[in-house]
Amino acid sequence: MKIMDFLNPEAVTANLQAKDKEGTIRELVDLLHKSGTIKDKDKLIKILLSREALGSTGIGQGVGIPHGKSEGVTQLVAAFGLSPRGVNFDSLDGEPVHIFFLLVAPQDSAGPHLKALARISRLLKDRAFREALKQCKDEKSILGLIEDEDTKRH
Repeated sequence: MKIMDFLNPEAVTANLQAKDKEGTIRELVDLLHKSGTIKDKDKLIKILLSREALGSTGIGQGVGIPHGKSEGVTQLVAAFGLSPRGVNFDSLDGEPVHIFFLLVAPQDSAGPHLKALARISRLLKDRAFREALKQCKDEKSILGLIEDEDTKRH
């Protein structure tokens, strides 16, 4: 599974403006909405925030992978956001989060959802890749970097 199989290129930003967890999730969901990937923003935001209430998806090392399941999607979809200043996301290590992958899976799909989470986690364990992502100044360079990694590590 490649990240570009489920990451919507129109739902990528190099400059998240949000300053907190809820704002970040809203901004990422907005990207999916504007790209035409999802219809009901408010419902999805509720799903994602209730998932966060179970435990933060800020996995440490400046990475957050908010995720949830929604009947509003028919296939796995993702948005990506970079926060130059970092967001307090209640991360496991207490550090601000700069790199966000928002993942939304159909209600009845466990396999693809878990594979995608594992794939993203594996890529983002690589410090050099995380640092390279944080240096990206625009969406085109983010997508290029992710595509390169997808090809190298498939």
